[in-house]
Amino acid sequence: MGTVRLVIARCSVDYTGRLNAHLPLATRLLVHKGDGSLLVHSDGGSYKPLNWMSPPCSLASDEPGEEEAIAGVVEVWRVTHKKTGDALRVQIYEIIHDSQHELGIDPGLQKDGVEADLQRLLAEQVELISAGATLVRREYPTAIGPVDLMVRDADGAAIAVEIKRRGDIDGVEQLTRYLELLRRDPHLSPVQGVFAAQEIKPQARVLAEDRGIRCLVLDYEDMKGIESGVPRLF
Repeated sequence: MGTVRLVIARCSVDYTGRLNAHLPLATRLLVHKGDGSLLVHSDGGSYKPLNWMSPPCSLASDEPGEEEAIAGVVEVWRVTHKKTGDALRVQIYEIIHDSQHELGIDPGLQKDGVEADLQRLLAEQVELISAGATLVRREYPTAIGPVDLMVRDADGAAIAVEIKRRGDIDGVEQLTRYLELLRRDPHLSPVQGVFAAQEIKPQARVLAEDRGIRCLVLDYEDMKGIESGVPRLF
């Protein structure tokens, strides 16, 4: 864990499985992380990869086939998800940069005191998220970081919860990225999203509702048992 390989290459990419996607030949950044995941980035799109394979998965490097070699392919990467069988196939035509870096153990995102308390309290009071809900775990891992809470409702459906002190558009975008990854796991999908905060900005609420994400306003003082108040689920 902790070793990341960064490759800049001219490549094409095909994803096959529950959904199929093709990226034509272009220069891209390939990030192979110590947890086995592979992320394919372009210059655009900021933080979001064009395609990826999240763990548990394995990467194998193959010689190109005869037709591929004639077309200029010098190496083929095949990343296979160990549970679903989904596959990411990268045809590499030219490697421009290839390096490995030891990152060590990351302590993770340190939330401020209120957000950390909200996460702890909501984990203990998951019925505020959904009647009859049960906690799966806090800091549920994804390839791009942990979502704050993973719970299951009374019917067993998965709910991913992102918690903020003040909920803005960036928080909704963050939860959206987590949901995109989590919904690829057949053991979880379909996954509902809940955006929980003491205060949710109007623009964030509109964006969340447009994406089918529920907004949960938290009364911090009530959750601590100091004052009475009723969290509102919209």
